[in-house]
Amino acid sequence: MDINFEYDGVTASDRLEIMMAEKLDKLSNKYEFMIRADVFFTTENTSDPETGMICKIKASMPGPLLFAESSHKNFETAIAESVNDLERQLRKKKTKMQSHH
Repeated sequence: MDINFEYDGVTASDRLEIMMAEKLDKLSNKYEFMIRADVFFTTENTSDPETGMICKIKASMPGPLLFAESSHKNFETAIAESVNDLERQLRKKKTKMQSHH
């Protein structure tokens, strides 16, 4: 599976990319129809100290794209929540795909 990382106003980070790649690799092993993921790291100015670090994942596969986004005080938590959200969507999609066979 291809993973493309983009940073908007954030310094590129090998550590974040490795963390995300490990999580996405696990998902792509479980959901083999996932062919590509575009990951976006960005920040927003916010008055809420619990948010501001944003992780977005756009997953490509046959059919419509899946999209997950999370905003937290650090990227690690945002990554974890975005991946969990994406996995929920993948599980739903796999169930739908199986019911069509």
